[in-house]
Amino acid sequence: MLAFSTFGYVIAHAQTPQDIVSSNVALPNAPLPEQSTTASANNDSKPAATASISGTILDTNGAVLQGATVTLLTPMATPLKSVVSGANGQFSFSGLSSGVYRIRVTAPGVRTYNSNQIHLQPGEVDFMRPVRLVIAVHAIDVTVIGSKEALSIQQVKIAEQQRIGKVIPNFYTTYDWNAPPMLARQKFQLGFRSVIDPMSFIAVAGIAGAEQYLNVFPEFGGGFEGYAKRYGAAYTTHFTADMLSSAVYPSIFHQDPRYFYKGRGSFRSRALYAVSCAFITRGDNGHLEPNYSGILGNFTAAAISNLYYPDAERGGSLVLFNGLADTGADAALNLIREFILSSLTSRATKGVSGEPGE
Repeated sequence: MLAFSTFGYVIAHAQTPQDIVSSNVALPNAPLPEQSTTASANNDSKPAATASISGTILDTNGAVLQGATVTLLTPMATPLKSVVSGANGQFSFSGLSSGVYRIRVTAPGVRTYNSNQIHLQPGEVDFMRPVRLVIAVHAIDVTVIGSKEALSIQQVKIAEQQRIGKVIPNFYTTYDWNAPPMLARQKFQLGFRSVIDPMSFIAVAGIAGAEQYLNVFPEFGGGFEGYAKRYGAAYTTHFTADMLSSAVYPSIFHQDPRYFYKGRGSFRSRALYAVSCAFITRGDNGHLEPNYSGILGNFTAAAISNLYYPDAERGGSLVLFNGLADTGADAALNLIREFILSSLTSRATKGVSGEPGE
């Protein structure tokens, strides 16, 4: 959960969106009008949108594999071009015309991989699922570059570069549908990095100011002392909720705290997906699971808030209301992530990386 999510917290904790065809009647066997030929020629002269294919090569243990030869083929297995997988196991073919292609992957000591047919439409960006190579029976050794920890560290570095307008953190959105999971240590690292980001303190300051102006939690009083109490309570709730839902519980339940940007499909399908992610999340094993981390994080933070909010505000109703409100705010934030933040977020990898079309 990122510092931007504190804006969702404000909402959650406030108490008191034919053609007109010009036709000529032609005589039988009359030649076509000259302008039709000209229009067709003009249309044909427009460059077609190019497509691309990219993906990641993994070894049998799931670690990235550098130096694998990736060849783009026609449906009849005629080679078109080849590239070598990079340090992160990644490869890409761009500037492709629409049509049908296949991918072949070779590397020393592993079996050759041949993909199914890949159908590309004009302008389509196809992100293949990770290609996991199998060790050949006769292999003596395989050069493997990378490890689960190295991949996890890389994911944190990528996340820390993501900011809305290069200012507001958007750490917990990933634009790589096949992004590897983070280990527990990196989950805590990113969670702590999020709650101590300067924008977190600024956002909480705004929350406390709004609460004081609206006289929310009147028992805190007024003046500087009342503002300090509201600021302390708001930041404690923000810190607790973020660390529980993005680090503690994800480490316990082995779940990924990030929102995986879909970026494809109809508006309805993308909206349903975004809302559902508040209740269903991706496990570290890549399978979909109930979002224990997010839901328990919200309700646990709401329960802990009973320790420092005024006596008049405490009780089971506060826990229930704030827990449900925070979960609803997460769903609303996911909608913003899916439809708005992608074009506003600076990130390490350019281009839309949404759900693969395979």
